[in-house]
Amino acid sequence: MTTLLLTHPASLHHTVPAGHPERPERMQAVAQALDQPAFAMLTRAEAPLGTLDHVALCHSEHLISELRHIAPHTGVVYVDPDTAMSPGTWEAAMRGVGGAVAAVDAVMSGSADNAFMATRPPGHHAEQAKPMGFCFFDHAAIAARHARRKHGISRAAVVDFDVHHGNGTQDIFWADPTVMYCSTHQMPLFPGTGATSERGDHDTIVNAPLRAGDGGARFREAFESLILPRLRAFAPELIVVSAGFDAHWRDPLANLELTEEDYAWVTRRIMDVADQTAKGRIVSVLEGGYDLQGLGNSVAAHVGALANG
Repeated sequence: MTTLLLTHPASLHHTVPAGHPERPERMQAVAQALDQPAFAMLTRAEAPLGTLDHVALCHSEHLISELRHIAPHTGVVYVDPDTAMSPGTWEAAMRGVGGAVAAVDAVMSGSADNAFMATRPPGHHAEQAKPMGFCFFDHAAIAARHARRKHGISRAAVVDFDVHHGNGTQDIFWADPTVMYCSTHQMPLFPGTGATSERGDHDTIVNAPLRAGDGGARFREAFESLILPRLRAFAPELIVVSAGFDAHWRDPLANLELTEEDYAWVTRRIMDVADQTAKGRIVSVLEGGYDLQGLGNSVAAHVGALANG
């Protein structure tokens, strides 16, 4: 099994106000976890810069031009009360775009069996025309659409186990019959979307909301009873994972009770579907996870499963 790890130092240069949970130290926690001897087998590369054409696969020209216009040379600019741009934000976000595209190219060409892209800021809250929730561009959505456009696959899926619903990914693929979006998430919680009744124009949106206090048993039941059967029936040729680790019991932003073993379990179950329908091809992109210890341990469990099956 060949697992590609894509990162870039630019992720550290997206600075945020003091006390903000989506902080550069998250990348240090991930790097420390994956620098252990157990991960010596990973193929490592720097995430390249994405292009505006890549961003335009999922986002409006207005959004792109507006973010380029307001990107500061000094200080911080807020696009909403939670989402701030610093001088390093544009490059960091574009490395996320480029890393997602490079990961897809690697797994579609067969140079890697699967890939994990560890960059920040995250992406799954960014809608077609609106940045929000710490997010500017939806890397997972761009990965799925790039696979369709460049590599000609008929169907892709995005599986999102971040504790917050990926409203951006849902918005982007609401009317797209070629991409299935599946999500477990705490509800009610930011951003307020993700009800089971939200199914998309072609019944390709699959939401499995969880309640505060739910733990691994309920999480696994949601996957076994709803998400995995729908994925198998859809038969994606590539699975993109929005890998958020803020459903971990230590995380300060939510109230689910997942453990590292839950993340290893769900990774292996997604891999089973990928083996059946997608020649094992998985691209995973980092989303949330705001307790540094919980994040590092959970990433290690996820990537360890990707690399070892």
